[in-house]
Amino acid sequence: MNSCRKGKVGEREAAELLRSCGIAARRGQQHAGGEDSPDIVTELDCLHVEVKRTETLQLYPALDQAEHDASVFQIPVVLHRRNGKKWVAILAANVFLGLLKRAVAGEAKSG
Repeated sequence: MNSCRKGKVGEREAAELLRSCGIAARRGQQHAGGEDSPDIVTELDCLHVEVKRTETLQLYPALDQAEHDASVFQIPVVLHRRNGKKWVAILAANVFLGLLKRAVAGEAKSG
């Protein structure tokens, strides 16, 4: 499978992963068509998703791309999967810890 086709398939898989978690999602370029379109468009305006379906992920360039393309109001995340492996989400540690802190605070309020 060529890399362009693999990328499209990966974007469809990633969108399905988000939908399986109850988040409306679709490929970005499929509908918008431009090179600057996000890989995945979701119902969550606070999220910018960069999809990398490759065996040799260049981690920091991928995260840099997500951070560069995200607006100041969005959480930049890279969804990555190798052949035969599960999807992983990659984001900056300070962003992850901020999300974790909010989740813990939300549990304390509801508990």
